[in-house]
Order: sequence, then structure tokens, then C-alpha cells
Amino acid sequence: MNGSTVTEFVFLDFSGSQTVQLFLLTLVTTCYTIILMGNLLIIVTVLSEPKLFRCPMYFFLANLSVLDISLGSVAAPKLATDLVNSGGTISFVGCMAQIMTFHFFSGAEMFLLSVMAYDRYVAICHPLRYTTIMNQQRCLRFIIFCWTGGFIHGSLNAVLVARLPYCGPNVLDNFFCDFPQVMKLSCSETYVVEIFTLINDSLVALPNFLSLLLSYVIILATLCGRFGKGGTKALSTCGSHLMVVGLYYGPIGFVYFKPASGNQVDKMAAVFYMVVTPSLNPLIYTLRNKEVKGAMGKLKNKCKRLLLL
Repeated sequence: MNGSTVTEFVFLDFSGSQTVQLFLLTLVTTCYTIILMGNLLIIVTVLSEPKLFRCPMYFFLANLSVLDISLGSVAAPKLATDLVNSGGTISFVGCMAQIMTFHFFSGAEMFLLSVMAYDRYVAICHPLRYTTIMNQQRCLRFIIFCWTGGFIHGSLNAVLVARLPYCGPNVLDNFFCDFPQVMKLSCSETYVVEIFTLINDSLVALPNFLSLLLSYVIILATLCGRFGKGGTKALSTCGSHLMVVGLYYGPIGFVYFKPASGNQVDKMAAVFYMVVTPSLNPLIYTLRNKEVKGAMGKLKNKCKRLLLL
């Protein structure tokens, strides 16, 4: 035992009028529906089209959709319920599980975005060696690395925070459990744990961000002389990925890499990267990708033929 007497945590609701609460409830439920339907559609489309499934880019895209569904499901259903009830609680074990799963899926997504950037780098800068470098075995190893790395990252954060004693108060100024807010409620010194969680986060976020930056600097430099020779199409594909990267890292950087203020702006930024961003990813990739739209058209025709039988 760690000496804790707290058995549950209380979430503070969003301050504001009923109109604001209704707007947030509508936003969360709409985005979560899009997360489920949009990402499931991408997964089914890639799995149903052998040409897409064998292509590393779409294989990684299907895995990104799985992660988006998982990440969106960490907090969105409970947030919607708590908005209806104007507040909510979560058990101590449930809180630690939320910390673990959030950092598990977000860490795995950071690794995967870097792998997707590397895939585009090889395809654009080394096209003749692409099929050799990005073979099926290597792609599978990349995916195993992403999920394993995310799991280790999330588990370490959850274990470090769970070992702290909590004696009260138990009110979290957030809509989900995350270690910066939870550690503030510990009744012991948290300096060492804060250092370890910072190191853990930095070892995941910083190398991935730098690898993304380096990959796209090289890609953009390579594409400068290729317009009219497939460069425009490659730039469009990379543009979709860069939009996803910006939407993912932007709000996270705003929340985690500035002094915590605990205000409503931080909460709204967290809503954005927890709920809104995973709902935008399928729209970005489907609206800007002819191959995906074409495969979805084929899938739609297959479903129509099955219904007519």
C-alpha cells in the first residue's frame, strides 16, 4: 500500500451557462460519432482492398485509425456523460487506468506518425529501393515497435503516479485523469516523480518530433525540383500527413509545454486533441486521397450488391 486514503476523484465541470454545456455536449458526441464511423470506414476500406492493404502507407493509415478510435474512447464517452450530469467522479483505479491508456495510445500515435513520415521519406527520396526497404516484415516490425513503445510509455507514467499517496483533497480541475493534475493532489513530495515523468515524456515526444521535422525538411527539399513529375501528388500526400501532425502536436504542445494554469483554455485545448483531432484525421485523409475515395466507392458498390441479393 502507498498510504492513500482517496478512493475516487471528482471532476470539475466546465464553467459556463447551460448553452456552453449543450454546445460542448453536442461537439463531443458529434466528434465521437465521426471518430467511430470515419475511422472504422477507413479500416474496413483498407482491409477490403488488397492493393491498399499491401501498401505500407495505407497499412499505417489503418493502424492510425485504430489508435484514433482508442484515443478518442479514453475520455469522450465519460465526458459526454459528465456533461449531462454537470460533473462526475472516477475511481482511483479507473483514474490510473485512464492515465495509462491515454499515454499508451498517444505515445503509440507519436511513434506511428514518425514511421509514416519515414515511409514518405523513403518513397520520395529513394523510390527505386522503396519496396525493398518498406517490405511487409519491416512494416509489421514498425507497428509492433509503435504499440510496444506506447505501452511502455503509458505504463511507466501510470505506475509512477499510482505509487504516490493521496490523502485528499480529491477534486481534479479537468475532465479526465492526467498525471500533472493528479500529482498535485498527492500528500507527499512529488519532485522526483515529476522529473521521471518529464524524462519519460521527453524520450517519446522530442525524438519523434525531431524525426518528423528532419524527414519533412528532406522531403520538401527533394520535392522542390519535382513539380510536374509527380511532385505535386507527393506534396499533396505529405500535406495531409503534415496537417494531421500539426493538429496533433499543436494542442499537446500548448497544454504540456507551458506553465499549467488550470483554466478553461487548457481544458478546451485538451478537448481538441482528445476528441476533435481524432475526428478530423479520417476527413483529412479521405477528402485529399483519390485512392482511398476510389476504394470506398468500390466498397459501397459491393455493399449495394450484397443488399440486393
